[in-house]
Amino acid sequence: MTKARLLLTAIATLALSLALEAPAIAGKGGEGLYGKTNDKVITNFGFGLMIFFTLLVIVLSIAQSLLARRKSGK
Repeated sequence: MTKARLLLTAIATLALSLALEAPAIAGKGGEGLYGKTNDKVITNFGFGLMIFFTLLVIVLSIAQSLLARRKSGK
């Protein structure tokens, strides 16, 4: 990929994300899809993220191990 094409892609991505950001923030007084949140909701979401990424690393590590074992023939 040439530098000009890469730069054009980066600028287009930035412009698109900035164009779509304003209506998302402005809708429903800035509440978003979930509605009003409190500390418990945010904490539970954070715990969910920690669990998700931990499981993602474990599953991908197991997959990599299995594929490496298959490649080496053991």
